[in-house]
Amino acid sequence: MDFDIQTWIRAAALLGGGIAIGFGAIGAAIGEGYTASMANWAISQNIKTSGDIIKTMLVGQAIAESSSIFALVIAIILLFTDFGAGSFVTVCGILGAALSMGLGAIGSGIGAGLPAAGACLAKAQRPEMSGRLMTNMLVGSAVCQTPAIFALVIAIMLLFMKFPTTSPLKAVALLAAGLCMGFGAIGSGLGSGFAGKESCMGTARQPEMAGQLTTTMLIGSAVCQTPAIFAIVVSLMLIFIDFGNAPLYPTWAAFIGAGLSTGLAAIGSGYGGGLAAGASCEGIARQPQSVGTVITAMLVGQAVAQTASIFGLLISFILMFKTYPESMALSASMALLSAGICMGFGGIGPGIGNGMAAQGAVKWVARNLEHSGDLIRTMLVGQAVSQSTAIYAMVVSLVLIFVV
Repeated sequence: MDFDIQTWIRAAALLGGGIAIGFGAIGAAIGEGYTASMANWAISQNIKTSGDIIKTMLVGQAIAESSSIFALVIAIILLFTDFGAGSFVTVCGILGAALSMGLGAIGSGIGAGLPAAGACLAKAQRPEMSGRLMTNMLVGSAVCQTPAIFALVIAIMLLFMKFPTTSPLKAVALLAAGLCMGFGAIGSGLGSGFAGKESCMGTARQPEMAGQLTTTMLIGSAVCQTPAIFAIVVSLMLIFIDFGNAPLYPTWAAFIGAGLSTGLAAIGSGYGGGLAAGASCEGIARQPQSVGTVITAMLVGQAVAQTASIFGLLISFILMFKTYPESMALSASMALLSAGICMGFGGIGPGIGNGMAAQGAVKWVARNLEHSGDLIRTMLVGQAVSQSTAIYAMVVSLVLIFVV
């Protein structure tokens, strides 16, 4: 059965519409449900604040809904837009846009629910600080939406940019760009939520530290965005760089591998960085005099947690910019694709593990300032061991690229 290009474009748009809102609906629903769960808990602790807590819950849920609304918009565009005449560049651009927005909405939806939950719990304890807690929640939830906005930008570019080529290699590059941004947004969106939640709860515990807690939340959340920034950089490179006369085989596999390497590896680092940021806000709220030491420990722990995503970025750059001789052998393509899969999945666990080590250290540094040196040293030793599996994945990826 033969299909003309118009049929392929229409089929891609229908498939993409389902992918965009199907994946995009996951995160916001979980985040909103968690907020409602904590709102019920908060009301049970202080029934007199039920009206204010319900209002906070609804505002927080509305913000968490944003990422799924982005996905809904992309789905509607895909279902009802006439993309006209095109090529397989158009087909892959459509599918890449759907993957970018659908996957990219998951982490932000869940993450934005966490500050809202924290604000509900905090208002039960400190109803007189309602305004301050609402502001803190709005800032924290807004930061969580940043990766979803990155994903939306990439999706719109893939849908509406005019590419002056019908090269199959460019088509594959656009699909890889969508995969990279979609996966790469998950961890950062989710991780930022931990800092927002603990900042709200810390403000209820230590009202005089509210400003410092907001600042710490913003610093910690900013570091959490680093893996998502790596993902958008690789996506933009895949979209804009002219790869000239590179052979389709096996370069197509290198591009898909590049997208998966950075996108998947970013999940663990974004999530792990958020664990450290949340522990920092909690620690400052318990021991205000520990601010400087706690922030230092947080930043060191977060920096190490980013290493896995840096390995993913390195493998992506090698896969994109290495010159490959033309080869129709299936093994040549599979080696390059496997290199990206290896580093991408291999970076998830170390990113989370390093974040857990940092979370524990930051939490106890705040309670034992006199032992901060021992605690930070233990954190670094533990992170180094946890990092070893990412190194194994990187070594095998390099072997797949350069040796096999």
